Amino acid sequence: MLKQLFKKLESALAAETGQHGKQSGLSLHQAMAGLLSEVAMADHDIDERERTTKRNRICQLLSLDVTQAEQLLEEARQHSEHATSLYEYTDKLRDLDPQARIALIEAMWSVAYADENIDPLEEAVIRKTAELLYVDHAEFIRAKLNVIENDDSES
Repeated sequence: MLKQLFKKLESALAAETGQHGKQSGLSLHQAMAGLLSEVAMADHDIDERERTTKRNRICQLLSLDVTQAEQLLEEARQHSEHATSLYEYTDKLRDLDPQARIALIEAMWSVAYADENIDPLEEAVIRKTAELLYVDHAEFIRAKLNVIENDDSES
């Protein structure tokens, strides 16, 4: 099921690029990377585990190799220094399939929990993103619990 979700996401991204050529503003990839970066920076303490998780999750979400993911995340970091709101990111992502939006929220929880602590500021960023992407509150909570339970089972 996850592979189907990623294929849908890839086709949506390819369709947008095909329709618009070079995007003005952020691309879907940049918006997703930007949201993961916003979560990591929310508590003003970026742990190496958060960096690694952020890179791994963007690779997974967008089927990128490590080099592409790192380049994308660097662009996102630079953009986030000047971003004024989460809306800049979420505006690009509202047309995603509901399952793709939930996968993004789960990826955000993974980044927040990478250091085994979810800071209230990180949770606020994820909560606001979920609201802006019209992700149901039950899915928001389910994504959080999936991340925490999967981490506990890996220990």
